[in-house]
Amino acid sequence: MESNQKIKILFVLPSLVPGGAERVISFVANNIDRNIFEPVLVIAGFDKDIAYDVSKTNTIYLKKSRILTAIPSIITTILRLKPDIVVSSISHVNTAMSIISPLFRKTKFIGRESTVLSKRKNEKKSRKWSPAYFLPDGFKNLDKLICQSQDMAEDMIKNYNVPKEKTCIINNPISSLPKVKQNKPKENEKRFITVGRLTEVKGYERILEILSKVKTPFVYTIIGNGSLKEQIFSKAKELGIEKNIIHIEFSNELSKHFSENDIFLQGSYVEGFPNAALESCVVGTPVIAFKAPGGTKEIIDNGVNGYIVENQEEFLEKLNENKTWDPNIIRDSVYKKFNSEKILKEYEDLFLEVIKK
Repeated sequence: MESNQKIKILFVLPSLVPGGAERVISFVANNIDRNIFEPVLVIAGFDKDIAYDVSKTNTIYLKKSRILTAIPSIITTILRLKPDIVVSSISHVNTAMSIISPLFRKTKFIGRESTVLSKRKNEKKSRKWSPAYFLPDGFKNLDKLICQSQDMAEDMIKNYNVPKEKTCIINNPISSLPKVKQNKPKENEKRFITVGRLTEVKGYERILEILSKVKTPFVYTIIGNGSLKEQIFSKAKELGIEKNIIHIEFSNELSKHFSENDIFLQGSYVEGFPNAALESCVVGTPVIAFKAPGGTKEIIDNGVNGYIVENQEEFLEKLNENKTWDPNIIRDSVYKKFNSEKILKEYEDLFLEVIKK
């Protein structure tokens, strides 16, 4: 590649539906330095599903419902565009790119993992088949694997045979900066919120069990949809707290919802890097979360922007704590670590490093 030539990067995703990987990769593609890089988004799915701003980025929709059926079109696109780097995200896409990468010796392939994969293998929920679950060396041909947290990097090294030197840790960025919430006088009821898929791994049922023991009036807002919806709300009814719950299937105004609530509740058994918890802290709403594999402990600073607890008893204790939180301190605690300029530079430095090898 000539010194004055821009580095062409293809970012490959299954779709642009609402999701952590989709949000981060579209943000990086749309905001990366155009003086150095020429980004192209390659989306296996359809333009009707777009949930994120990619207005500054050349975006190609392959109009396939699955990565598996999109692979021939992805190969054709790589042949036609001749990128210097291909960046993929989500385990089954990374595995697919690892499989086809030997066809393109002049192109560097970078994957970005979205969860602590070994902890999700036995999750009891409907899930599309992923070759990464059955191929412990399914990432072997990638030049680099981006991990969102230290736990994720250690998981890929230990359980998926990824050499340590091929891993790097880049946390997710704060992609928008809404106003910090204003401290309001305490009302008679506490307001709690959780944002996330209604699935077993998110731990909604143990949150409901805790809330059923709260003695003061409260409202609990759940934003999300998923396969366990009926089971979760049956549990709420069984515990006698269904009238305390507001359910919103999807919202484009998460910052507003975070601002209107007192505490974000995270019940997850495992997280990659919990964007919702990060976004809650950005507006100044603290988080109470269970200790779990993933990036939660890289976000939460105990007593500063929330708490990480060991069990339901401690969760309830912190929930009942009459602490006054400073929204500005909460925001500052995450902004200094995850602001978009810092994270974008980490991506850019990685791409420059890989292209030199």
